[in-house]
Amino acid sequence: MKRLTEQDKQRVADAIAAVEKDTDAELVTVLAHHADDYTWVSTLWAAMIALVVPGLASLGPWWLSGHDWLLLQWVLFVLLAVLFRWQPIYRRLVPKAVRFRRAAALARIQFLAQQLHHTKGDTGVLIFVSEAERYVEILADRGINRFVTPEDWQSIVDNFTRQVKRGETLQGFLDCIGRTGELLKTHVPATESKNELPNHLVIL
Repeated sequence: MKRLTEQDKQRVADAIAAVEKDTDAELVTVLAHHADDYTWVSTLWAAMIALVVPGLASLGPWWLSGHDWLLLQWVLFVLLAVLFRWQPIYRRLVPKAVRFRRAAALARIQFLAQQLHHTKGDTGVLIFVSEAERYVEILADRGINRFVTPEDWQSIVDNFTRQVKRGETLQGFLDCIGRTGELLKTHVPATESKNELPNHLVIL
C-alpha cells in the first residue's frame, strides 16, 4: 500500500474545503491501513495445525519419543504463527465477513471519535477507508440521512472500493469527495458559512 505524502493529504483537505463551501454538511475523511492485526487468527490457525499434524504423523512409521513430538509441536506452532502473519496469507485465513465486521466497527468508532455526532444540525459525514480490508463506508448523521439514503451512497462507495483494490486510494478519496459534494449540495445546500471540524485526512 502506497503511503500518502503531505502533498497528497493537502489535496484531500483542499477537496473537502471546496465541497463544504456549497453544503452545510461537515466532512471528515479517515484512512486506516488495517482495522485489526488479526494476530488471534494467525495464532489460532497455527495452534490447530500444530496440534493436528504431529498427531497424524505419529500414525506413520516414525519412531519419536514423547519429548520429540512435543518439541515438534512447539517448533511447528512458532513457525506457522510467524508465517501466517505474512499479509498475502493472513488475508486468506481471515474470513471476509470477519474483516468487514472489524472495519465497520472501526468506522463507527471513528464517527464518534471525530465528533461527527456533535455538529450543528447533525450534518456530519464520515468517509472511511480501511485499505487492508479493502473496505469503504460513508456514514452520515441524522441531519443528512433525512435527505440522502444508503442507496444514494452505494454507487460512490462501490466506485471508491474498486479504486482501493487497484491501489488508487488517493484518487479514490478525491473522486469520492467530489461526488459526495455534488450529492450534498443538492440535498443539503449551504445556508451559512461554517467549518466546525478539521478538513485534514485522519490516518490511523
